[in-house]
Amino acid sequence: MYQRILVPLDGSKLAEQAIPYAIELCKGSVDVILFQVVHLPLPLAAPDASMAVPLPDPQELLQEALDYLNGIAERLREEGVRVSADAVERDVVAEAIVEYAETHDIDLIVMTTHGRSGISRLIFGSVAESVVRHAPCPVLLVRAQVAEEEA
Repeated sequence: MYQRILVPLDGSKLAEQAIPYAIELCKGSVDVILFQVVHLPLPLAAPDASMAVPLPDPQELLQEALDYLNGIAERLREEGVRVSADAVERDVVAEAIVEYAETHDIDLIVMTTHGRSGISRLIFGSVAESVVRHAPCPVLLVRAQVAEEEA
């Protein structure tokens, strides 16, 4: 049923909890694409030019993201999973995920949700909710479980 599964990751262990679900669905005959959106921090306003904080190089950030994704991909390949990795630099994470799914014929997006509510959700928004609303394909949301040491 699914030929291409997209797994958006943000570098956190919470986001990586979606991987086993994607692997279970693929059963080795489906392409799994690990994907990360890199977004640059907003420049900090400094009253004095000598206090300006240099912005990180977007190419370095993209390479770091690809190194992270390829590390996970290599472990999955050892388990027989057909997997690739890709990263893009964009300002709005949810839009980037949806656009990637549209332009790469993705059949299913598997991602975690942090389950924020109230003020936290209002402030941080919900990438998962936006992806569900706008994705061109089904979205499987996995409720991330916070480890005891992270709580």
